[in-house]
Amino acid sequence: MSSQNNTFVAPLERLAEQFRKLPGIGKKNAYRLAYHVLEYSESEAQAFAQAILDAKRLICRCKICQNISDREICGICSDSRRKKNVICLVEDPRDVAAIEKLGEFDGVYHVLGGVISPLDGKGPEKLKIAELLERIKSLYSENGDDYKIEVIAATNPTVEGEATAMYISRLLKPLGVKVTRLAKGIPVGGDLEYADDVTLFKAIEGRVEI
Repeated sequence: MSSQNNTFVAPLERLAEQFRKLPGIGKKNAYRLAYHVLEYSESEAQAFAQAILDAKRLICRCKICQNISDREICGICSDSRRKKNVICLVEDPRDVAAIEKLGEFDGVYHVLGGVISPLDGKGPEKLKIAELLERIKSLYSENGDDYKIEVIAATNPTVEGEATAMYISRLLKPLGVKVTRLAKGIPVGGDLEYADDVTLFKAIEGRVEI
């Protein structure tokens, strides 16, 4: 009796393996997605692959807020209607999307690119903190030392998120920046991107100074 696996199809296995690299995708779901892609026409498959390549090649970081963008300065930072002196500090671009979905926040953002997490080998130098400090200094330089700046520390309510918020607060306070924290509407250990709209709005509206 042959020991060869007659169901093994190398191209399918390679495709499923790529899907398994995505977060939250286990073996079963990886094969389900791979089989789904097999149903694509050649033009649909090409469009799918091209979309991935375009996203990788064309998406960059806004040079002001560090959010993802398809141009040097993102649409939020270039919008003259936004309050440039109210900066919402978030962990990643998904948090920006969650807050923007509310349609209530009229300030701008700064994306840290994570939180301080020594266990994961991520110290302050690996976050976009230096860029935030330069941004604050530029605002004072352009508008004068009496310019009122508020930074809303909207990192997630985890141990690392809280520690990161306090670390940045200690850096900004001596510069005269008002630092606030989201109200406790979001459960401890939760993520902003999964918070419902009402809870997130109340958390922003009820922010407190730290």
